[in-house]
Amino acid sequence: MLVRASSFTVDLGENGYLIGFTDEYEYPAEMPFGWRCGPATDEANAVVLTTTDTGPLHLTVQIHNAPPPPESGDWEPAEEMSLLTELPALCLATLEQGDILDAWPPDNDPLDVPPSDSGNWVRMRLYCHAADPEPGIGDHGERHLVQFWPAPQTPPVHPDITEADRQARAEYAADQALPVDDYTVTYPDVH
Repeated sequence: MLVRASSFTVDLGENGYLIGFTDEYEYPAEMPFGWRCGPATDEANAVVLTTTDTGPLHLTVQIHNAPPPPESGDWEPAEEMSLLTELPALCLATLEQGDILDAWPPDNDPLDVPPSDSGNWVRMRLYCHAADPEPGIGDHGERHLVQFWPAPQTPPVHPDITEADRQARAEYAADQALPVDDYTVTYPDVH
């Protein structure tokens, strides 16, 4: 049963968004190319890839107390994964070029997950639709429905990925593994 919901528009950066139950963000070590969502840097949040590169996304977030029935309509196939609730309130952040910014609207109350017998785990189901499915900048008529409910940790549900997706994942991981250039300069003491 639906406990609480919130709908709003998010202005995206270039790399999608993070959603979950921690406010300690960093760029994910892996990107889920070939999927819409995947684990971020810990088990408490997920990275969601979008069709829209830089532009608006209509986001609806629902908190349920049990698994909701499947949605019908023009959604892409749903993806699911389990998240650990480090915090009771849902957190949202956009992945900007080199930065991560809090994106939960200040005029919307935070959404909390009700306590359960499943420990600190919740299940996340993601539905996506873009009126213009070609990736790019601007308004693509993209909307996401994210549903959460208390549930024990279970394996994720995602579509199979292609060899090109595997290659993109490997390239991203290799790029993330490179050390950051040190641009500090030491000046001699002239006094």
